[in-house]
Order: sequence, then structure tokens, then C-alpha cells
Amino acid sequence: MRHRKKFNHLGRKKGHRSSMLANMACSLIEHKRINTTLAKAKALKKFVEPLITKSKSDTTHNRRIVFSRMKQKNAVAELFRDVAVKVADRPGGYTRIIRLGNRLGDNADMAMIELVDYNDIYVTKKKKTTRRSRRGKKTETNSQEVVNEQLDEVVEEAPAEETPVEETPVEETPAEETPVEETPVEETPVEETPVEEAPTEEAPAEEAPAEDSDKKEDK
Repeated sequence: MRHRKKFNHLGRKKGHRSSMLANMACSLIEHKRINTTLAKAKALKKFVEPLITKSKSDTTHNRRIVFSRMKQKNAVAELFRDVAVKVADRPGGYTRIIRLGNRLGDNADMAMIELVDYNDIYVTKKKKTTRRSRRGKKTETNSQEVVNEQLDEVVEEAPAEETPVEETPVEETPAEETPVEETPVEETPVEETPVEEAPTEEAPAEEAPAEDSDKKEDK
């Protein structure tokens, strides 16, 4: 029966599968990221993360255990020398799997597996979180109140020194009156032009003959 044996055989026997995972783990330690299928990446994650945890404590026993699984001296030396220093503060989760799509030949799911601490894009600064009890908050507030009261007492005791303000006398400048020069107005003599009186010619009145008037009366 296969009870409690739920893991991916990857279509290989045990010897082939273990040697393949060892080679992939050595490549991951040397190159810090590799591209493979999604199934192999998940199997490699379970295989390599316990070895990285072993590398945190550099002892002869741990080196022998890791070397029995990886089978390469250079990869083991780099794991204990460089990678262990990088992941010293990380409690777990040393690798990250990113899906890349499907392969053209057989349409297999491809993925990239990488070491988390060697990716400069996703690395963020850790914030140290500390728990503070309510008692600590009360003591902090009480201490702040005491300090504020002491400061108020010091301020009240120290009289404020008033700096005398020197009043500078303002010099009044007398306004100089500029004499206004009166310019005499020249009266221009008006020339009277003599009016020439034209001589009026008196036209002689024509006297009608009296005889004609007498004849008109007789009629």
C-alpha cells in the first residue's frame, strides 16, 4: 500500500530522481536561479531548503550530511561560505517559484526557482516588531507626565528677562519753504483799428409831374 507516500516520482526511479535533484540543487546554489518545469521546481524546493537550514550552523557533521545529498564539494563550500551568511536572519522560505508559462514542445508548465535573498528587485528591508504590554504604556505615559510637570515648574521659577528696548529719537527735519517767484504778466496793447465809414449816396427822388395828377382827379 502507498499510505503516507504522497510525493511526485517525476517518472523516474529513486536513484535517477535523487541524482537529478542533487544536480539541480548544486546548479541553484552556484547560479542562484534556474529554469525548469513546475513539477521539478516544487520537488527541488522540498529537497534543497532543509540543506540550506543545515548550512546555518557550520559544523563538520552538517557538512557531511549536506555533502552526502549534493555530492559536489564546490557547491557545498559555497553553500556554507556565502549562502549561509545571506540567509542567516531568515527563518525559512529560502526559495521562490515564479511561473513562466508553457513550453512549446510538450506544453509543460515552466517555472523559475531562485534564492530569495539574491533577488534585488523583491528584497525589502525588515522592520523589527516588538510587543509592548499595557503596563509598559502606562509607565511611559506616567513618566512623560512627570517630566512635563517638572518642565512647567522650571519655566515658572525662571523669570523671563525683559530686554529693554532703546527708543531712538526721531529727528524732525524742518520743511524748507521754496519761495514762489511771481512772473509779471505783460499786458499786450490792443490796437484799435479805425472803422472806415462808407459815404452813403442819397438817390434823388423822382418827382412825378403835377399835371398828370390833376387829370386823374378831373376824371
